[in-house]
Amino acid sequence: MAKAKDTASKEAKKAAKAARKAASREQRKQIWQAFNMQRKEDKALIPLMLGVVIVVAVVFALIGKFAFGGLWLMLPLGIALGLLGAFILFGRRVSKNVYKKAEGQPGAAGWALSNMRGQWRIQQAVSGTSHLDAVHRVIGKPGIILVGEGSASRVRPLMAQEKKKAARVVGTTPIYEIVVGNGDGEVPLSKLERHIKKLPGNIDRKRMESLDGRLAALKSKGASGPAMPKGPMPQGAKMRNVARTARRRGGSNV
Repeated sequence: MAKAKDTASKEAKKAAKAARKAASREQRKQIWQAFNMQRKEDKALIPLMLGVVIVVAVVFALIGKFAFGGLWLMLPLGIALGLLGAFILFGRRVSKNVYKKAEGQPGAAGWALSNMRGQWRIQQAVSGTSHLDAVHRVIGKPGIILVGEGSASRVRPLMAQEKKKAARVVGTTPIYEIVVGNGDGEVPLSKLERHIKKLPGNIDRKRMESLDGRLAALKSKGASGPAMPKGPMPQGAKMRNVARTARRRGGSNV
């Protein structure tokens, strides 16, 4: 019996190791594909990445020379940090490119929200119009966040209706309203995630779960709006995952 358990445990560990290797290979493949796509559209990418590596390597080489008396002592560290900096730069430019392609497409805000990291309860297109305007609902530590996209003149009344509905069941929980766009008082798509994460924390996770259940029940009682796309499909949209990988590896927030 013990031998059978040991054998099963070894096989499980072997399978898990193989799965991790396969996932790592797939991730490297995606990064390489994203790099090739980005460099074809972004002619400055490779010069900038090389510039980062060279500048950082030279700086550390000089530190090694003047601080420790050896030009080569700090060079390996400088090259490693330069490569890391170049990778972070690549991730930032990929992210910027993807957002640029997505901006203005129906469902772009919903797509951006679905890519947010952290403990967020996201309900896309809780209301909308036949013109593909939509209001999305986010529940997080700030409270309730209504995100509208489309024509501001059509979206704001929709948001006002959703706010009125939510207010009946959420009590004193703050309700924020955000319109995605480039006009006055609007938040650009590329800054949406950052804007939301800067909102103050007002409720805990338990309260978030409670609100999610109440609002889901509220939605089930009402009529749903026009069908909305779950997100845009800009060319190279999967590159967003690569940008996220770059941020994680570099410990940097885009």
